Amino acid sequence: MLALVRFVDQISYWSGKAASWLIVALTFVVSIEVFKRYILNSPTAWIFDLNNMLYGTLFMMCGAYALALAAHVRADFVYIYLKPRAQASLDLILYFLFFIPCMIGLIYAGSDYAADSWRIREHSTVTAEGPPVYHFKTVIPVAGALVMLQGLAEIVRCIVAIRTNKWPARLEDVEEIDVIETQLGRSEYVDEESRRAAMEGAHAIDEAARHRSVMEEGVIHERAIEDDERKT
Repeated sequence: MLALVRFVDQISYWSGKAASWLIVALTFVVSIEVFKRYILNSPTAWIFDLNNMLYGTLFMMCGAYALALAAHVRADFVYIYLKPRAQASLDLILYFLFFIPCMIGLIYAGSDYAADSWRIREHSTVTAEGPPVYHFKTVIPVAGALVMLQGLAEIVRCIVAIRTNKWPARLEDVEEIDVIETQLGRSEYVDEESRRAAMEGAHAIDEAARHRSVMEEGVIHERAIEDDERKT
């Protein structure tokens, strides 16, 4: 089961990584358009549609990636106080009640939406000579299918957590905390004690956000206090 979860995680991970390159294309397109509009006084009529399509594709195609890394926004003011088994039970209920029906609806409606767009070779109506949008609308069911696949992996992850009272490991990627750690490690203006305290606090928050219980966070904090007491 965990091997299957890991395989689906890899699919979501690399699909998100591939889609992330669209931000480079978007940055390039916007930069060129700014130059043309304000320097050459020659704006492009269809650039607004292209920007929307690039950003929309980036946003939707990274949904499965964010789910695989537990990076979606969560209102965890109650959830964080639960044990992993209780967290997994709550997640499992919500996946079946809301996630699966919504994703089935998105894939079903999005497929019809995209098929109709391909059938009429739909173009944007924002401008007189708008670009084609049928390929863009195809992203809707594709992204929905990827999120659905990752959601099934998350259901398996919940079942494992219910059985073991421990969340299975997730894929790791560069996070903001890694950037902070690099900056603190190279800083000449932060002493070692302050650097260590800042990183321990940041890691505790990061772990709590990744399906950890408050008890584990408390253990980390207690260990940090014990280390301080030993040194003093």
